[in-house]
Amino acid sequence: MKNSILFQNARIVDPSCGRDEVSDLLVENGKIAKIEKNIQAPDAQNVDCTGKVIVPGFVDLHCHLREPGFEYKEDIESGTRAAAHGGFTTVCCMPNLSPVNDNAAVTSYIVNKAAQKGSVKVRPIGAITKGLKGEELAEIGQMKEAGIVAVSDDGKPVMNSRMMYNAIKYAADFGLKVTSHCEDTNLAGNGVMNEGYHSTVLGLRGIPRSAEEVMLAREILLSETLKLPVHICHVSTKGGVQLLREAKARGVQVTAETCPHYIALTDAEVEGYDPNTRVNPPLREREDVQAIIEGLLDGSLDCIATDHAPHHRDEKMVEYEVAASGISGFETAFSVCYTALVATGRMSFEKLIEKMTCAPAKIFDLDCGTLGVGACADLTVLDLKQNWTVDAKAFLSKGKNTPFDGKPLTGKVMATYVDGKCVYGEEAK
Repeated sequence: MKNSILFQNARIVDPSCGRDEVSDLLVENGKIAKIEKNIQAPDAQNVDCTGKVIVPGFVDLHCHLREPGFEYKEDIESGTRAAAHGGFTTVCCMPNLSPVNDNAAVTSYIVNKAAQKGSVKVRPIGAITKGLKGEELAEIGQMKEAGIVAVSDDGKPVMNSRMMYNAIKYAADFGLKVTSHCEDTNLAGNGVMNEGYHSTVLGLRGIPRSAEEVMLAREILLSETLKLPVHICHVSTKGGVQLLREAKARGVQVTAETCPHYIALTDAEVEGYDPNTRVNPPLREREDVQAIIEGLLDGSLDCIATDHAPHHRDEKMVEYEVAASGISGFETAFSVCYTALVATGRMSFEKLIEKMTCAPAKIFDLDCGTLGVGACADLTVLDLKQNWTVDAKAFLSKGKNTPFDGKPLTGKVMATYVDGKCVYGEEAK
C-alpha cells in the first residue's frame, strides 16, 4: 500500500477555514500534505472524486458503544464500523456501561480496545458520579489521565443541584466540561412520549417539555453563577432553544447539541405504536422541530450529535410502554440531516458540515474536524446527488432500531478515511 493518496477533482468543503473549491487533496503518511489544483504525485494512489465532495470526517459528541457490559447490543468493533459507514471519524462514547465508566480502569479498557478493534477514533466520556447514582463525584482527574474528554451521567440526570454545582467546578479543574442530560425525572415520571395531542389520542403517558426545560434552565444558571462552561445534550424543545438563545446573549458559557431525529421527525410518527420511535427525550411537535432548525441557524444550538443508541431486537419489538428508548443513528445521521435541511433549502450545505465537524470538535477541544494542511487525514467522501432508501437490515451496527427504515433519503457517504486509511468504502473491502 502506498503511503500517499491523491484525491483528484473533488469539491473540497472545510468550514474550519472557509474552503469551498474544486481541487486535489494529497495525503502523505496519514496527514494532509497539500490542497491545490493539478497536484502532481506520480507515486501516490489516485482516487478520482469527480462529482464527489470531500469534507472533514464527522465528529460525534454523543454516542453509546455499549462495551463493556452490553455487547449483545453493540461493541466497540461493530459500533465504530457503523460510525465509519456514517462518515464519522471521531466519536465520544457515553459512560452508562457495566461497569460504569467512572474510573481509570474502565476508561483505559475502552481506549485500548478502540485502539485494537476500532475503525474510527474513540474518545470516552467519563461519569460525573460513581455508578451514575448522583451521590458521590467520580474520580474525574484519574479518568482524565486515562483519556476521557468530558464527563456526563447521560441517561441518569444529576438531580441534586449541589452535586452538579460541585461537578462543574471539579471538572473545570481538569480542563473538562460537564455534559448534561437535562431531565427532571419527577416531571417525566413514567412518560413514554411527548405530552400533547398525540399522546392523548394514543393513550400513552406523556412527558412535558418542562421536564427538559427546568433542568436546562438550572444548568444555565449554574454555569452563569460559576462562570464555567457546561454542554447540554440532545435539546428537543422550542423552550429549550429559547433558554439557550437568551443565555448566550448574556454571555453564559453554555453550548448545546441536538440530534437528527429532532430535526426530521415529530411525535406524529408514534402513531402505529412503532417502538423504534421511542427515544429519550421524546420526539416533539412541529413547532419544536422548526425551533430546533432556527436554533442551529442562529447558533443557539452549536452542533448535531447522533445519540447513537443501539438495542437488541428483543428490547425494541415489544409493547411501546416497555420498549427501550433509543435510535441506532450513526448510519443515517448525515443523510437525514441533508435531506431535511439542505435539500429543502432550510440550511446551506456548508453550515450543516460545520455543525457536524469543526463545531463539535471545538466544544470538547478535540484535534479533528478540519482539512488543514498538516492535520490528520480524517475525511469523508460524499455523493450529494445519490438517492437511497434506508434498509436497517444492512446496518453495520448490531442495532437495527431506527424509525427511518424504508425512508428515501438524499446524499450518501461513499467513503471514510481515518489517518489516511480507508475504513469504509470500496477500498476498505
